[in-house]
Amino acid sequence: MTNKPSNDPLHGITLETILNELVEQYGWEELGLRIPINCFTNDPSVKSSLKFLRRTPWARKKVEDLYLMTFR
Repeated sequence: MTNKPSNDPLHGITLETILNELVEQYGWEELGLRIPINCFTNDPSVKSSLKFLRRTPWARKKVEDLYLMTFR
């Protein structure tokens, strides 16, 4: 049995790392303009944003897509 490397470009990168790097790159205000969801526009924090993104697949996909466009 051989272990194949994952084809997922986000393999091994946590959602928290993705979010922190996007906030560092864009800041909350710009991130809220690029992905207009309340957790980025109204009193944003990493903790509340992670909670929302983990429960909301469509929002998480938007964040992951922006990360890939920005850093990969």
